[in-house]
Amino acid sequence: MQRRDFLRLAATTSAALATPALPLLAQAADTPKIIRLDFATYSPPSLVLKKFGWLEEDVKSNGTSVKWVLSQGSNRALEYLNSDSIDFGSTAGLAALLARANGNPVKAVYIYSRPEWTALAVQKDSRVQSIKELKGKKIAATKGTDPYLFLLRALHENDLSKSDVEIVHLQHADGRIALEQKRVDAWAGLDPHLAASELEAGSRLIYRNVNFNTYGFLNVSESFAARHPESVKQVLRAYERARLWIIQNPDATARLIADEAKLSLPVAQLQLKRNDFSHPLIGQEHIDALRAAAPILLQEELVQSGTDLPKTINALIDPSFAQGVVARA
Repeated sequence: MQRRDFLRLAATTSAALATPALPLLAQAADTPKIIRLDFATYSPPSLVLKKFGWLEEDVKSNGTSVKWVLSQGSNRALEYLNSDSIDFGSTAGLAALLARANGNPVKAVYIYSRPEWTALAVQKDSRVQSIKELKGKKIAATKGTDPYLFLLRALHENDLSKSDVEIVHLQHADGRIALEQKRVDAWAGLDPHLAASELEAGSRLIYRNVNFNTYGFLNVSESFAARHPESVKQVLRAYERARLWIIQNPDATARLIADEAKLSLPVAQLQLKRNDFSHPLIGQEHIDALRAAAPILLQEELVQSGTDLPKTINALIDPSFAQGVVARA
């Protein structure tokens, strides 16, 4: 072979070998060493995923590990996201909007359920029958969560504001204890603690409104989504597997929730009954729901005056990761 032919062949071979290198480098850059997710008793799909280890199976071939962190409420999940302690967090929709409006850079990418998970409860022997009768009384709630925002909306609907009551800021489980020990007059509760209080302590629900319960959002930190878009889709595929398993196995799901959350089976069954898992694709329906709920954030001065909440909602909700991943109902 002449020298010029050899050099031409060598150059061609080198170019051919170099061509696939860029996609491989891009793929390597997109693969995180670890994916950190929360699990929560108010998010049945997270309990299913943690129990069966499906995500761990899916990412093992990438050399990625999985870490689970317990969230006791939307406020905790959002704190963990903001402090880079987790990559994915389970929250209520309005709580995610409040966080985004106040500078927490999260993206809502999936609906893990549409729950009726909050209501206003009083003790079984309480004389209180309506929200108007709570004026001047103590109400337990977890600030920055759906029950807290549910409470504010319920008060406004009844011509009251948070200044007309004394809100005692307690985590959900502690709010239940405070109600049952009669240290507060009412409680903006969250399942499964609310269901447990109903069935085990006879607590009564004096106000329910499913439209004031904002959806269960699975959020991802904006930086993780930008660096690892394929990993976000991988997580959503795992959530889809859990969602479909729940729909197909309601009895087994209730038993699993009872075991994982240390609940009685009737409590787990009541919690599950109040969840709708049929519409996981995030989009216009959830934008509309947040636009209807958003005024309470300005009315109660939970965000800065002049905050462009419609723009914030559009920045929060990102359906692009779930499209093509979610199985349509």
